[in-house]
Amino acid sequence: MSELPNIVVIALAFLVVAVSPGPANIATATLSMRYGRGVGVRFGLGLATGLAFWGVVAATGMGALLQGSIYFLTALKIVGGLYLLWLAIQSARSAVRGGQETTAGNAAGRWFRRGLLLNLSNPKAVLAWMAALSMGAEAGGHMVVSATALCMLIGLANYMFYALIFSLSGAMAAYRRLKRLLEGAVAGLFAMAGFSLLRSAFTR
Repeated sequence: MSELPNIVVIALAFLVVAVSPGPANIATATLSMRYGRGVGVRFGLGLATGLAFWGVVAATGMGALLQGSIYFLTALKIVGGLYLLWLAIQSARSAVRGGQETTAGNAAGRWFRRGLLLNLSNPKAVLAWMAALSMGAEAGGHMVVSATALCMLIGLANYMFYALIFSLSGAMAAYRRLKRLLEGAVAGLFAMAGFSLLRSAFTR
């Protein structure tokens, strides 16, 4: 298989994983509807940075070592699970409060750090990178570097898309009307994902 079809296959495989409605995308959409474009974009940039970090780890071969480390994966699952439960509590509190929230806090880097932490504590990000890059491993280092850079751009574009789409006036207006329902559903999704990660951390 030539290099171009290889990188297209890798990009498409990564795109499917990136656009799926997981915790990162759901959080970006919810924050964008709740606080607007600025918060959504900063949160998305943090997510993209965390995703890029795991891409570098996977591309340099360290991903295979980390994947084989039971202690590392267990610790990552525990941290990720607890962080998802914390997000679930925040969404539940927002659902209980009701009303319209327009204040996102004063710290400019706050949302970037939260997005960064979400993907840094996500063990599935490591596995997604490993699966995608393994498709082009036989083509050599140049393919891996090119595929990693392309997938980083796909991840960034995906988070920016979620931030921009869900911060449109129509989406924000719908959120204000259905806030309790939406935040309650998001809290439930985060809680299920968090408990699932914690359960997998303590089962073999």
